Amino acid sequence: MPTTSGAARHRAAVIGSPVAHSLSPVLHLAAYATLGLDDWVYERREITPAGLPDLLDEVAAPALADPIWEGLSVTMPHKQTLVPRLDVIDPLAATIGAVNTVVAQRPGRGRALLAGFNTDVAGIVGALRETRGRPGPDPCAAVPVRGVVLGSGATACSALAALAELGATDITIAARRHAGPGRALAAAHRMGLEVTALNWRPGRSDSDLEVATTAAGADIVISTLPAGAANTLAAPISTAMAGRRKVTAAILLDVVYAPWPTPLADAWRNGGGSVAPGWLMLLHQAVPQVRLITGRTPELSAMRHALMRALADRIGLNDDDAAAPSMG
Repeated sequence: MPTTSGAARHRAAVIGSPVAHSLSPVLHLAAYATLGLDDWVYERREITPAGLPDLLDEVAAPALADPIWEGLSVTMPHKQTLVPRLDVIDPLAATIGAVNTVVAQRPGRGRALLAGFNTDVAGIVGALRETRGRPGPDPCAAVPVRGVVLGSGATACSALAALAELGATDITIAARRHAGPGRALAAAHRMGLEVTALNWRPGRSDSDLEVATTAAGADIVISTLPAGAANTLAAPISTAMAGRRKVTAAILLDVVYAPWPTPLADAWRNGGGSVAPGWLMLLHQAVPQVRLITGRTPELSAMRHALMRALADRIGLNDDDAAAPSMG
């Protein structure tokens, strides 16, 4: 819906399936309000894989009437499948193999060129750096930094790039499947990263314990799994972290933001580690995304405030959680 009662001239949306849970509209509309973009609208669009080509054609179509499509936020399951359908891909997004932002670039009202970008890397790095900036040891100060990525899909590919930016030189990917062009191992090869692939069978006690032990020995762990998928790690993580010294330096980023906290995040925090919640990644990736789509730099504080209000309504996020990431 429009940010004001005036007529909308510019249009953007978050697409995915499912997408009803997305808080991207909260962030983008807050940014538009502070930027004075009163004639911009931003909505959720439930788009299945079968409907993706038609939607991209709609976005790229000549701008014959308002509102004009300006861009898209992209969530699962489209981050990788839309890549070959775009006209231009940013080098970072091409290397990662995943796009979460599409910008409709048009010199006039003719057909737009659809350009793909990846701001998930910035979101992950921003969330980890903000959490790392709290009192306590710096998990990225020593070399090598040990990183573990849970999962092997589109967000895992972005997590690898984020770990590389943070200086990680010892990276393990724990996942059910590793083979395939869209998997994190393929992205690691394109990035020139040497990684260890750990085959994980969630629900098998021996496999869960192996992954938990590996994670407990890391400086940074990034779970890119959907809600509930990492729950079997909670108990073995508690056991593994109980025997680790100086765990306050270790950070877990769990990309899930509802429900919160996840069992994995609770176990990590109770074991003495620091936790970066998924909403913090969402916030930090939205800032460059708004900038790409609108050409204007939004205020982080206004977006954060709007997101905290929405999370308080949805999951009962309290003032302490809203003020800072959990630090164990």
